[in-house]
Amino acid sequence: MITRRIALLGSTGSIGTQTLAVIEDLHRAGHRFSVIALAAGKNLELLAAQVQRFQPKLVVIEQTRDLNRLGRLLRPYWSGELLAGGEGLHAAVTHPDVDLVVNALVGAAGLIPTLEALRANKIVALANKESLVIGGHLIKSSRVSIIPIDSEHSALFQLVRSLRPSEIERVILTASGGPFRTRPLDSFAQITIDEALQHPTWRMGKRITIDSATLVNKAFEVIEAHWLFDLPYEKISVLIHPQSAIHGLVELTDGSLLAHLSTTDMKLPIQYALTYPERVPSSVERLDLVKQRLEFAPVGRERYPAFWTVLEAGRRGGTYPAVANAADEVLVQRFLNNEIAFTQIAQGLETILAEHQPVQNPSLEEIWEADRWARERAGKLSPNRVR
Repeated sequence: MITRRIALLGSTGSIGTQTLAVIEDLHRAGHRFSVIALAAGKNLELLAAQVQRFQPKLVVIEQTRDLNRLGRLLRPYWSGELLAGGEGLHAAVTHPDVDLVVNALVGAAGLIPTLEALRANKIVALANKESLVIGGHLIKSSRVSIIPIDSEHSALFQLVRSLRPSEIERVILTASGGPFRTRPLDSFAQITIDEALQHPTWRMGKRITIDSATLVNKAFEVIEAHWLFDLPYEKISVLIHPQSAIHGLVELTDGSLLAHLSTTDMKLPIQYALTYPERVPSSVERLDLVKQRLEFAPVGRERYPAFWTVLEAGRRGGTYPAVANAADEVLVQRFLNNEIAFTQIAQGLETILAEHQPVQNPSLEEIWEADRWARERAGKLSPNRVR
């Protein structure tokens, strides 16, 4: 029987709701998982339903203005502590009864809770990519306390556990290629919002779905892998793999390959992070190898220019990744608002990163300043200026 006491940040999002579903599955299997703290953004009704079901000691909401309304929703069946904002997140990740923090927050706001949880000697199950993308150098010394939830990093984490660093030639992340893997390049400027949101294998939030179409998300994953596994960028590769059956590979120094395969279900890496270092049975559908095809292709520069731009930002380091992340978030939202074309996401990233004056080994304050500058710049960038 496994026992865990959990703080879940981002409980109403895709990873958060799936995490709670996995916890219920583990409960039914006889394991003891206590949800000590729940933190969410604006979905008060769903958060209230989660509180009623899991009865945490602490509930955190993003905005102070929502405290009274949430309190009224919770009053009939809950009498725990209710907090808001950064103060609430700090209380959740440092709570004395918590031993595992699941950080499923979206965006740069996830960095500080990750750092605070690690300083409080908590294990962090990390789904917040920005923590490592923009603050990997700050987290590096504590990475042994991080268990990745992202499917590709979870696969690599499981593969490299038993290996010595001298045995690893390189690691390989896979990408489905998104919905435009075979679309004619000369039609990219006409890509619609609905078309870009039709990911072929995963069901995710809007930003990450667009990032998967541009492959920006995969460039962020390379940056994450650099910090998670302490590997130089030269030892991290990406291949297009449309079937998304293989989530990660490790090439060994003798030329042999180790691969991690599974169905495309996030409940698997979530459960592994929750039960690590143990592995327990799962209700997830098994991969049918008889029906499974395996195809691979390189990441084309013409088809995925944003991938190469953000990857170069990672290689340069300093505040470049923070600028790439912030600019991408704004540009993706502008595309979703129908303000710019799909192709202008990549063009805008190239323009903004070329203008940035980087700071190496930045402090938190310098990261936030770079983030602020990039958001402002991306918001003002005229579609006619993005070339």
